[in-house]
Amino acid sequence: MSQFYDLLSKAARDMGSPLSAVPARTHVTTEELPLIRLDSNENPFGPSPQALEAVRLSLQELHAYPDDDCSRLRQRLASRHNVPFEQVMVTAGSTQMLSLLCQSLLAEGLHAVTSERSFVVYGMAVRATGAQLIEAPMQSDHIDLTAILDLINEHTRIIFLPNPNNPTGTMLDADGLDRFFSEVPGHVVIVLDEAYYEYAAHFAERRKVKYSRSLEYLRQGASVVVLRTFSKVHGLAGLRVGYGLGPAELLGYCTRMKTTFSVSGVAQAAALAALEDEEHIARTVANNADQAGALGVGLSELGYRVVPTWANFLYCDLGERAAEIAAQLRAAGVSVRPLAAWGAPNCIRVSIGTADQNESFLSAMEKIGNSTASRMNICQANPRQA
Repeated sequence: MSQFYDLLSKAARDMGSPLSAVPARTHVTTEELPLIRLDSNENPFGPSPQALEAVRLSLQELHAYPDDDCSRLRQRLASRHNVPFEQVMVTAGSTQMLSLLCQSLLAEGLHAVTSERSFVVYGMAVRATGAQLIEAPMQSDHIDLTAILDLINEHTRIIFLPNPNNPTGTMLDADGLDRFFSEVPGHVVIVLDEAYYEYAAHFAERRKVKYSRSLEYLRQGASVVVLRTFSKVHGLAGLRVGYGLGPAELLGYCTRMKTTFSVSGVAQAAALAALEDEEHIARTVANNADQAGALGVGLSELGYRVVPTWANFLYCDLGERAAEIAAQLRAAGVSVRPLAAWGAPNCIRVSIGTADQNESFLSAMEKIGNSTASRMNICQANPRQA
């Protein structure tokens, strides 16, 4: 036993060994380059040119502490979403907002509820407070709202609803969410995680369906916090900036928990500029919608089951151990995310890249499939080689 184990809090002990945590993306060595990275749902076009220029100009202020209140960015977001300034909180990525909500609302003996195969950070943030995360079963790769309602009791404080869901890419029906909100008791805060909002909204417009009424719930006084991020469509994942839209009182409590100066001045400047670059956003979501179709067709033609997506990634069932396929893909120069840690050992999540990146991925998948089929034929013909 480590000398530090006896010093840990109960919550830290209950989280298990740090060696069992979900591994972060392995850093690429110079010998491995170039690697097509389709494992973390990043924007394949990178940041907006306007954001890059804002970063360049902000470097002159690196000697100064950032605005801890993120006032300019909050005001811009409040205006953009037509909500009061006090209902906007900017954090170091939406993951910090998740942690702050858990710190403010949870403790030992309480719990949060979400769906199985949802964002892994929910569990990390909940267990760090000593509380418990309860996962409802899915229904055909979709979040089952009825199953979540069945798990709510007097100890429930938070419900996490990723929409679209990561990693399955499926969307919650807007009318179904209306009914869900009407049945959730008042002592429960609903966290609507809309990290992929821009992609889902674009798909919804193309498909002529309603995606989200999240801000309507907030304006009606519901106990809801809506999460958005600059890491996805805006291409600023490396700067760590996201935000929450929620009740002013609750965000006020969360603010008291926030680490001072956690959102850098560079991140704030880049986010402000990124909001204004509508051309970059339009190019990104259009490419994503087009390539989602091409990538889905390509994988289906190779014999894999693909779930239609509302985000910037595809959930693909390979029908065999995904970790082995992912390792072969990486050796071929393409990185994807195997999903054993999400309870889906035969599945991968592949980010939607540019046309060239996706073609390289499909080509690698075809070669791996042909190689596997060839080995199986040899083994069937010569059982001693199996």
